[in-house]
Amino acid sequence: MTVFDYPIADIYVWLLIIAGVFTILYLLFGDVLEAVGEVSVFLNPVIILAFIIFFSATGYILEWATGLSSWIIMAVSAVISLALTTVLHVFVLVPLASAEESLGYTEESLVGRVGKLIISIPENGFGEIFIQSKSGIISKPAASYEQRAIQEGRRVLVLETRQGVLYVVPYEDDLDAPESGT
Repeated sequence: MTVFDYPIADIYVWLLIIAGVFTILYLLFGDVLEAVGEVSVFLNPVIILAFIIFFSATGYILEWATGLSSWIIMAVSAVISLALTTVLHVFVLVPLASAEESLGYTEESLVGRVGKLIISIPENGFGEIFIQSKSGIISKPAASYEQRAIQEGRRVLVLETRQGVLYVVPYEDDLDAPESGT
């Protein structure tokens, strides 16, 4: 079978190459596309590119290895590609997306946590706090809840969060204890 005077096997190869190039470009610049916003789960570029790659690879292999009609090969390739893309989506992409979300945190989840000041908080001013978590160290701007100065190195308790700023008070266990250097 020919399409636009090209053998269908050549078209499968070109589809495979073009989808492969777009996949590599998506790996390099995919964050830019995701910053624009997700349109739909079904219009996810990874799923579309995976479908085209599976379809073209299966079509090329079946054209090369069998003597079936090109229309039958296209139908079989579409079914196989749909099945493989579904498996990829359900067993790889969805778990990866939910795992990525579980490593995140919300500012509200920081309320009640104890951290350490790495930049002093002046009276009516801002400093910086770091809080250790399971996914790493979180560093956020901090202000005194009571509008008083708190020195660098002090452990503090987060009482509130507003507009990305954590409002803290000195941690009670740390009020009378001398600085140990840890």
